[in-house]
Amino acid sequence: MSGLRAHHIDPEATIDQPQYAFFFCIMGAVSAIAFSTLGAAYGTAKSAIGISSMAVKHPELIMKSIIPVVMAGIIAIYGLVVSVLLIGSLIKMYPTYKGFLNLGAGLAVGLSGMAAGFAIGVVGDAGVRAAAQQPKLFVGLILILIFAEVLGLYGLIVAIYLFTK
Repeated sequence: MSGLRAHHIDPEATIDQPQYAFFFCIMGAVSAIAFSTLGAAYGTAKSAIGISSMAVKHPELIMKSIIPVVMAGIIAIYGLVVSVLLIGSLIKMYPTYKGFLNLGAGLAVGLSGMAAGFAIGVVGDAGVRAAAQQPKLFVGLILILIFAEVLGLYGLIVAIYLFTK
């Protein structure tokens, strides 16, 4: 039994691969999912308030007004994708620069997702109410929502770029 243990040698920490370096990758994954879902939750809740208020007088428009909620949910998917990528890259001895790159990737998608979710929520709340009163505003509402959503997409692009470095 002792002969088997002699052959199994754990790699030792070095200056370039300290024992704590993987912590930064884990924090990047946590940041990606936590911040992006926080933004998605806010966007969903805030849009739902507008949808509920609008549906009192115009219940036939509920399904048409659900678009901001769907767009807010997509923001959380961006964070989930990056979080899974980061966790999948974990190894026991992790280079410090890779840990910091992955922390940056998680923060990029997480914080931009949070900002996008907040924007979608505010636009969704006011937009569905306004579009119920004036149907011509619907196309403008969709365009504004797309521009808010793309903020989260920018964070996803930067995160994937950092992850592949």
